[in-house]
Amino acid sequence: MDWIQALILGLLQGLTEYLPVSSSGHLAIGSALFGINGEENLAFTVLVHVATVLSTLVILWSEVSWLLKGIFKFKMNDEMRYFINIIISMIPVGIVGVFFKDYVEDIFGEGLLVVGCMLLVTAALLAFSFYAKPRIKENIGWKDALIIGLAQAVAVMPGLSRSGSTIATGLLLGNKKEALAKFSFLMVIPPILGEGLLDVLKAMKGGDAFGNIEAMPLIIGFLAAFISGCLACKWMINIVKKGKLIYFAGYCVIAAIAAFVLNFVL
Repeated sequence: MDWIQALILGLLQGLTEYLPVSSSGHLAIGSALFGINGEENLAFTVLVHVATVLSTLVILWSEVSWLLKGIFKFKMNDEMRYFINIIISMIPVGIVGVFFKDYVEDIFGEGLLVVGCMLLVTAALLAFSFYAKPRIKENIGWKDALIIGLAQAVAVMPGLSRSGSTIATGLLLGNKKEALAKFSFLMVIPPILGEGLLDVLKAMKGGDAFGNIEAMPLIIGFLAAFISGCLACKWMINIVKKGKLIYFAGYCVIAAIAAFVLNFVL
């Protein structure tokens, strides 16, 4: 991977992490076009996901600050309840990370056929959530947090959008749009940072977690993902408030067709 490829893929990750079109699917398509192997792709994917998590902290810092201040009051307030819901939402993806990590990594090396199929699933979820009219709830409860967490766990599949899956699931459950978008972005911070930390520790122990990628492409990809992620995060919150997710369903269908074509051509 050279620095130009890293720049393009980093921008692609940052822009698509928050838009409901699957950043992992787009990275898989981009990596296939550039001829990047599965090991390099997985290592780079982890790094740029950490970059976009940091962009979440920047854009949603007021919410993060509110949450931290409330937690350290050490009493059952609104902030603590919100924090508990985030912890509950992490349980499913934590189980996947501990017991099925190797299986998930193998799926990332299966080619673009899986990516195309999961993009179609993403399109179906977005369309269904757009036309469904559930009763609106005031707050995200722990049961909803768990169900949204299950959607996040399933979205480890390449091509199945994490933000699309979690937001669509929350909309189907009747949660408010803006609150749901922020919860969806905040709930991903701990698991991705944890995954990134584990890979860094693995690399430090000589496990070759970052494959053969040089430092400069990693730095450029990280910065590109961070900057574009800041822009996309703010944009996505406004898109969810306006209820315009249906347009991305059509885009996912087009991306799925491209993945199917590339799967047979490359």
